[in-house]
Amino acid sequence: MTAHKDGLPEDKAEMTMMVHALVDGELDAATALAVERRIAADPGLAAEHARITALRMAVGRLPKTQPTQAFLARIEAIGSVDIDQAPHASVLPFRTQPSQSDRPRRGWSARSATFDWRALAASIAITAVVASGATQWVMMDGSDDFAVAVASGHRRSLLAANPVDVVSSDRHTVKPWLDGRLGMSPPAPDLAKEGFALVGGRVEVIDGQAIPALVYRHNEHLITLVAQPRSNGRASNPVDRSSDGFSMVSWSDRAFAYWAITDMERSGLDEFVTRFRAAAAI
Repeated sequence: MTAHKDGLPEDKAEMTMMVHALVDGELDAATALAVERRIAADPGLAAEHARITALRMAVGRLPKTQPTQAFLARIEAIGSVDIDQAPHASVLPFRTQPSQSDRPRRGWSARSATFDWRALAASIAITAVVASGATQWVMMDGSDDFAVAVASGHRRSLLAANPVDVVSSDRHTVKPWLDGRLGMSPPAPDLAKEGFALVGGRVEVIDGQAIPALVYRHNEHLITLVAQPRSNGRASNPVDRSSDGFSMVSWSDRAFAYWAITDMERSGLDEFVTRFRAAAAI
């Protein structure tokens, strides 16, 4: 095992817990940065980070199910029962049969308690949805898995000494470099006059597949554009996949499926996508 000097635990299980704490936003800035550097250097931690981030995104995309009025009425009816008059007080939910010492005064009913029965109903309904197969269905969506991998690659690039493998603002340098290593390259239009300067390109490895990625800069923000090759695919309009503080958009043409991600506002990314699509279509 390689020893680290970042103050983080060397035990694999403890580092896994640190990754979970990172995703939950429980770490201070310095510790979070140290954990992210470990993730960037350790494929096992990177895979765990991608897994729990995917789960978080999947749960976040679940529909906000609302309990029906009939269900709420049933829960409220339970809360309205006068315990003094209930024929089977010993089987009332969430309470054992009261003794003489703690038996409520005459006229007291559960309706007068501060407990919010409607909140309980909503909680039960939401818990049922999360525990159901809906989560598994969302997790099986390959596009979500790819989005998580793209986001992880972008985060790692921000921690690296250089976010690109080939540094050049000239597409005639970047495209041949990618084509020579991958046998393909996406359009790499010069958008510097529009405020989006080409920084260079790199190779991303997602699910065992080497994929080209371009990097653009807008002021102090970097935009990673991953281009997944397709054969005879259909063109599609941009779809918002933003999550966890990053703006992300995906779309496709007949040759590539594109995934653009950045930490700037969504409006800025939308402008980049619009200009890139227009230039790439020429």
